[in-house]
Order: sequence, then structure tokens, then C-alpha cells
Amino acid sequence: MAAQTNEKKVSSSNYISDDIAFSILSKLPVKSLKRFSCVRKTWSILFENPNFIDMFRDNLISKPNPLYEDTCLILNQFVSPDFNFNLYLFSGDSFEKKVKLDFPPPFDIQHNGDDFIRILGSAINGTLCIYDCENDTKVVLWNPATNKIKVIPPSLGEVSPEFMTVFDLNGFGYDHITDDYKLIQNVLYVSFECPSDDVMPKSFWEIYSLKSNSWRKLDFDMPSRDPKINTDVYLNGVCHWMFKAFEGPYVISFYLCNEVAFITPLPLEDVYDTNLVVLNGSIAIISNYKNNTSFQISILGEIGVMESWIKLFDVELFSCIDYPIGTGKKGNIFFRNKNGKLLCFDLTTGLIKEIGVEGGEHWCQMIIYKENLHPIGGINN
Repeated sequence: MAAQTNEKKVSSSNYISDDIAFSILSKLPVKSLKRFSCVRKTWSILFENPNFIDMFRDNLISKPNPLYEDTCLILNQFVSPDFNFNLYLFSGDSFEKKVKLDFPPPFDIQHNGDDFIRILGSAINGTLCIYDCENDTKVVLWNPATNKIKVIPPSLGEVSPEFMTVFDLNGFGYDHITDDYKLIQNVLYVSFECPSDDVMPKSFWEIYSLKSNSWRKLDFDMPSRDPKINTDVYLNGVCHWMFKAFEGPYVISFYLCNEVAFITPLPLEDVYDTNLVVLNGSIAIISNYKNNTSFQISILGEIGVMESWIKLFDVELFSCIDYPIGTGKKGNIFFRNKNGKLLCFDLTTGLIKEIGVEGGEHWCQMIIYKENLHPIGGINN
């Protein structure tokens, strides 16, 4: 009898209440939570529990992330109807410090609609990839802190008057295995005259290495990104981009270290517009509903697993909010409103504030930036 009593005591002392367990689990990434779902029945339905969702959401957007230490923001501003672009560096908790930057060559002129300037992916170790999305052969790596640039050499793609060659940049990132900075690009050939097979080359993928300063063809195929603006991001050695198929949108995740790609379907219903972002260290999507009354934010728990998308926010679409242009630290999301003003929406407080500039429809970008005085990719240019 004594032994049985002791066993009961041990069992009782090892019991952890759901409140304590949920508090601990809410600090874990989604991938880990899925693995622990078989431990208890209540753990298998964590994301159906509104109290757990609140805890997990608060931890996600409030926890410190080394990605955002000592960072500021760079705005790529599109001004209509002049079709000009401007760069601004924002710092300060209320974006009170604003410095206008000059674009690097060959974009350092009045554009007048000639260049549709974009920042590809994310800022990596103080370096931005600047390109003209109307002509992807015009590409530079640029460090705004040192004003050093690296002009990307021509692609391996063929150019001929018999067909049109389309260069479609999909990602810019860092390969930590080889300590190299890379670009990945799809080269397509288009003709409206149906040339013979011996005239029209086959489309292909290629990857650029900063170390070798050269392009190399890849021997596999994958979908290219949606030409819509905010559809590409970079995080922890992986370039992500969206594409739309007949059955719905997907996210392609390309690992730069081993050159392997994964496809993750998006489980979206009744949405008409989706943007790919990084939200405090997690891959996320911001989607507007077709009825235009609210937007939802979901994060990806595990690459390649559709069921790991977790909807965390379902936010009423205020009349002043129109189109997302990027994310900032923790719970900040930047929008353009219907009057052309650029706004910051704080997910932690629900407050909206203007950042003091305007922007044209769909073309503005907000990028998190950390100053770095080292040469681009460790290479003196």
C-alpha cells in the first residue's frame, strides 16, 4: 500500500497543468509544436484554443530577435503621376529621423519613368540588391553605408532579334556554407512568330556567385515568381517567392546552400490579394479578403507543409488602410492608404500612425536595414 501511495505522489508531482504547459509551448516555433501534438490531446488542438493563440501571437511579435538589433528602415518610394522613385532612411521609434538617399549608379539620375527600381528580397549584411524590374539585366549590389557597388555581369541567356529574352530575378541571399552572396534568375524566351525549335532556345534557371563573379546554369526547373510586387523575401539562407497556378497560389523556397527547392501551397479561401513578408523572423503572408472588410496574417511553420500555415491575425480593414508595403520590427506593418499616405500599423497596440511621406499605388517598399561598413560580401570593389 505504501508503494502505491508513493507512486501516486510521484505521478501527481510530475503533472503539469495546461496553463503552465501552454505558457511554455507558446514560446516554441510552430514546427516544434506540431511534433509535440501527440503528447496530449489538448496539445493536438492548440491552435483552436483562442487563449493559446493570444499567448503565441504575443510572444511571436514581442520577443527580441537578433535580426532586428540596431536596425533602421529603408523606404523605396514611388511617386505618381511622375513615375519617380526616391529612397529614404528612417530611424527612431516614431520614424522622426528621415534622410533621403541617392540611388547608386546606374540609377542615380532623374528616372522619369525609365527605370522601375526595386529592391530584391531583403537587406543582407548591409547590402541591397537594386534592379530595374522592367529590365532585369540592370542589377547592382549596393551598400548604402559605404556607397560601394558591385555591378552584376550579364546573364548566360542568349539575345537575338528573332525572339525576346526575359530575365526574371527571383531571389538574392547569402550562402553560409560557402560564405557567398548569390542571385537566382529564370531566363525565358518568347516569340510571337512561332520560330522553329532549332531557333528558339530552351528556358533555364541560373545562379550568380559573388565570389566567382559569374553565372552558372542550374539543371532543374521550378516555377518563377508572380510578377506582382511584394512576392519575394529572404530569410536564413533561403529565398522565398510566390507564384500563382490555376489551382491557387504557392510559395517556392530555394535553399542557396544545396540548391534544393520546396513548394508550399497556401490554404487561402475568399482572398483576392496576398503579400509575402517576414514577420519578426517568420515567413508570413498578408491577405485581403474579397469582401474587402479585413485582412489576415498567417505564418508558415514548416516549409513544404501546407497544414503548418497558422492564421494568427484577422484584422478589420480600416477605411484608411489600402495596400501593405512591408514589415518592420516586431509587430509593425506598413501600408499605403487610399489617399496615398504611408502608414505604420502596430499589431501589438492596434495604433496607426503616418510616417510623413506619400507613395504611389503598389510600388512602394519598406525594407529592414542594418548598417555594415565592411566591403560587399567581404570583397573590395
